[in-house]
Amino acid sequence: MKVLPKETASIFTRDEVRLDADIYRPDAEGEFPVLLMRQPYGRAIASTVVYAHPKWYASHGYIVIIQDVRGRGTSEGEFQLFAHEIEDGIDTINWAANLPGSTGKIGMYGFSYQGMTQLYAASAKPPALKTICPAMIADNLYSEWAYEGGAFCLQTNLGWAIQLATETARLQEDEQAYQELYQAAKKFSFSTPIPALSEVMNKYGLDSFYHQWLENYKPGEYWQNLSPNLENIDLPMLHIGGWFDTYLRGTINLYKKIFCRSKFLQKLIVGPWSHIPWGRKLGAINYGLAASNPIDDIQILWFDQFLKGINTGILERSPVSLFEMGSNEWRNFNSWPSNNYQFYYLASTGLANMREDSGTLNDNYPDISTDDIFVHDPWRPVPALGGHATFPAGSFERSELDCRTDILTYTSEFLTEDLHISGDVYVEVYCTADTSSFDISAVLSEVKPNGNVYNFTQGYIKVVSKDLPVKIYLQPTCIKIEKGNAIRLSLSAACFPAYLINPGIDKPPKEVRLIEAKIITITVSSGENNPSLISLSIAGNREQGTGNRRENIPLSEVHHQHKS
Repeated sequence: MKVLPKETASIFTRDEVRLDADIYRPDAEGEFPVLLMRQPYGRAIASTVVYAHPKWYASHGYIVIIQDVRGRGTSEGEFQLFAHEIEDGIDTINWAANLPGSTGKIGMYGFSYQGMTQLYAASAKPPALKTICPAMIADNLYSEWAYEGGAFCLQTNLGWAIQLATETARLQEDEQAYQELYQAAKKFSFSTPIPALSEVMNKYGLDSFYHQWLENYKPGEYWQNLSPNLENIDLPMLHIGGWFDTYLRGTINLYKKIFCRSKFLQKLIVGPWSHIPWGRKLGAINYGLAASNPIDDIQILWFDQFLKGINTGILERSPVSLFEMGSNEWRNFNSWPSNNYQFYYLASTGLANMREDSGTLNDNYPDISTDDIFVHDPWRPVPALGGHATFPAGSFERSELDCRTDILTYTSEFLTEDLHISGDVYVEVYCTADTSSFDISAVLSEVKPNGNVYNFTQGYIKVVSKDLPVKIYLQPTCIKIEKGNAIRLSLSAACFPAYLINPGIDKPPKEVRLIEAKIITITVSSGENNPSLISLSIAGNREQGTGNRRENIPLSEVHHQHKS
């Protein structure tokens, strides 16, 4: 279907603020449903970093509206993070439903901030909004966005704050601010006396959300008021995530919450992607053609079903489609896989930070195990490498990193049969420190027979209580570990600059001074009296709960060594 030239239109909100949008229409007679995206980065981009251009969607028989949110692009008003997205979303939906040529039925799509605008709008239950497709979002902005395990997500939060501040400088035509912020975005610096307080953000972003997030370093009223209210949301939803996306926890948790109580279809798709990009190659791994972004095709099927009433077959397909890394194929489930767990227990000769053959993972409690002791030095913190909380994200070869003596490694025997992990993963560790607070980073990796090590999921926690064991929730995952390979758990006390360095005492992030950061000695215990362990959700073999692996995807077709 041909598409008419783009037109620009404006609405005035209930408080008389003008919001501007680009509209793409099919060049055809009749009425069409509306697809709406509301975003803060300049509407011309239209999230084409991960989605097809709006013209492509319009060519499938939709009026597509890409709107600048308040105070962004050419829209008037003051931009305040998430503050006006409920009212402005309602006003925009009501306007779009009454456009000439509109059927009055609205669907929304978009990821990240554009995903959040969907949740805020849906929370008000506007009658014209029939379905949403939120990707890579969070309904709890504290635990699923700004903080992980109580630790401030330094690199992603600061990077986003600088990005938004740079856009503000561009809109204000402040060239000096723009250039300084642009350079800061290209090369982060954490060498300030207070690492969380960026000089450029103190200079040009004092009104940024970033400072509020630093101040509100514990869950409470601020986060409750900022996060969307899910109580009124009940409509068909297509949930989209990536195994290496920093907001995957939010995507999965939202799906679980809505799935449990909704009378409408909830579908979840998770690919081997980071926040950007969604494709076959991420980090050091090429996941093959099957990992190529299928979301545009799937969204057309979804919108045709729920906005046009066309039977696309989406209702008969499996609600959960997960890309299984390792086999590089899609697996399908009737619900989130969570009913088959396997445990691996930690054991050590006491030298898990010195030798790769000292720390082991076992099917049963070890008869004998010795405590492991390692030292965290804030002068040389363990660096972030891949995963979900830093960039570049993804899976990387980390055997050299695991040779550090401030990282404990526990490795299983090489597997005698394939291991299919699908679902939630957590680690319980009996650990103590000589300070009142410390951090634990847990990384799970696949170990190849040649000694190469590739991370596939990880988690992080800031420990402030002495309750044992410490429970660390890793990113959910779906991976096939082939027989002949092994799995490894790597534990450390830092993952910098993904997370702010723990100074050894529980302080607000904006008060953590580099000079005050303490050297921390941490003891990890294992064995029958202290059963430190990994819990894995096991999917079983390919025939169990998988259905047709490609039904929802419309595409063609350790060596021993000393650590130093």
